[in-house]
Amino acid sequence: MARRILLVRHGETAWSVSGRHTGRTDVPLLDEGRTMAKAVGERLRGAPWNGLPGALVRTSPLSRARETCELAGFGDRAEPWDALLEYDYGAEEGRTPEQIRAVRGAGWTVWRDGVTGGETIAGITARADEVVAWTRSDAVGDRDVALFGHGHMLRAVAARWLGCEVAFAERIRLSPASLSVLGWAYGVPVIARWNDTGHLD
Repeated sequence: MARRILLVRHGETAWSVSGRHTGRTDVPLLDEGRTMAKAVGERLRGAPWNGLPGALVRTSPLSRARETCELAGFGDRAEPWDALLEYDYGAEEGRTPEQIRAVRGAGWTVWRDGVTGGETIAGITARADEVVAWTRSDAVGDRDVALFGHGHMLRAVAARWLGCEVAFAERIRLSPASLSVLGWAYGVPVIARWNDTGHLD
């Protein structure tokens, strides 16, 4: 099983800045998002990561994640993986939480109430479980893994890594171009680092 699982959320897009739910719409990085992607790459080239020699790298095929991976310096090693696609928000795609709550009710959350005509909570749970199972497989062994993806999907992976219901993801926010690490402590899966944006300061 993987020694460390690094999660890198893509850099800023126009929709992430405005708070719009961005699922399968292929919104490109802003110039600021590209700068952020280069900064996280510089961070990963330094200690204690040292460029992650031998690590397996996978990325969502959507351009904002793929370009973040490339600008960070891992494009030549990355394999696109549909399991890392963002949540399919269905009718809620492109809307802010406030706009959605005006229709669905003030207490709406994507993690508890789901979306209209998009991916089910069971569906995103199954994809997160696929990612976790791969990181723990013989194919990965004891190598590091780096996953470039999206806020909600990477949060779902973290929740399932811990063995929690995917709804736990509601409590672990991810910022653009953040670095997080999943790992082990005394044989128990843990979050070793979360939403680290020190490279953007």
